[in-house]
Amino acid sequence: MKIAIVREQAPGENRVAATPETIKKFAALGATLAIEKGAGAGATISDAEYEAAGATVGTRAATVKGADIILGVQGPDPASLKGAAPGAWIAAGLNPFAERARVDAYAAAGFEALAMEFMPRITRAQSMDILSSQSNLAGYKAVLDATAEYGRALPMMMTAAGTISAAKCFVMGVGVAGLQAIATARRLGAQVSATDVRSATKEQIMSLGAKPIFVENVAGIEGEGSGGYATEMSPEYQQAQAELVSAHIAKQDIVITTALIPGRPAPRLISDAQIATMRPGSVIVDLAVESGGNVEGSVAGQVVDRHGVKIVGHKNVAGRLAADASALFARNLFNFLSAFWDKELGKPVLDEEIGDAIRLTQGGKVVSARLLG
Repeated sequence: MKIAIVREQAPGENRVAATPETIKKFAALGATLAIEKGAGAGATISDAEYEAAGATVGTRAATVKGADIILGVQGPDPASLKGAAPGAWIAAGLNPFAERARVDAYAAAGFEALAMEFMPRITRAQSMDILSSQSNLAGYKAVLDATAEYGRALPMMMTAAGTISAAKCFVMGVGVAGLQAIATARRLGAQVSATDVRSATKEQIMSLGAKPIFVENVAGIEGEGSGGYATEMSPEYQQAQAELVSAHIAKQDIVITTALIPGRPAPRLISDAQIATMRPGSVIVDLAVESGGNVEGSVAGQVVDRHGVKIVGHKNVAGRLAADASALFARNLFNFLSAFWDKELGKPVLDEEIGDAIRLTQGGKVVSARLLG
């Protein structure tokens, strides 16, 4: 069983799908490991470290030749995988909805593509969930990015020259990224509030010492979709939320938005009119900018100024902490494959619950119900 780890080709992607730690663990299962030269450079992992862990380092062609499993952070170009074993698995973050043409190409090439972001949100799959591990880092980094752009201190400071008031930070969307953003802003001394369409998150917000900001007495407030994701809300709820947010956002120094709906554009949470009510020098970080954005006027890959407010739209926020993000991503992949490793066969064998959830292509066809439905 040969496992290949390829160097990421997407611009600005510094993460890598394996670390020396996971290389050793795969080798202990009996796998042969090959890694493309320079794959770990962006995450400060040298080729020598991979070799010391038991991997063979070489060109892309040599790395994928005869590979039974190919691991990546983002989906590799199908054309660059020639020479891999027939029916080879590709396990990575494949962005299936936005990269459907690439999924079709995997099918045409005979690969079995496994989208790690489709991992079901069930207890036994928590250690395999790349969305959670990467969102956790993104939430942390979002607060640091906001702080860097804000240009003022976050905590209250009492000095001989007078008192500096604590910055007010508002987190919109209390998933994994939002919870980490709340915790990080609190640790830095900000006065933190948060909101979400799922009423069950109130308790989580309060447990972190933040103030929950919620619409009350509006039908459909639960907002709970399958797998713990939020769903789109009714027009009545959206109007009530907009009114509540408008009053609250005008008083904030930092706003961090994290709302995503799988397979659909990110919901619009903040309008240009609402931005105009904020104090000049305030900062908004839009973590959903690559999916269309929660904030009107946010631009992927840029920090823009609207009405004196900086709107931060960095791409691949978790990837800006490449070493830690790679370590967690690599463990997700190892936890996934090792959980299904059949010692007698010397390879992983997927079950229906997880296999059917993440499998995009098989036998030359696209088989994912989420893509065919």
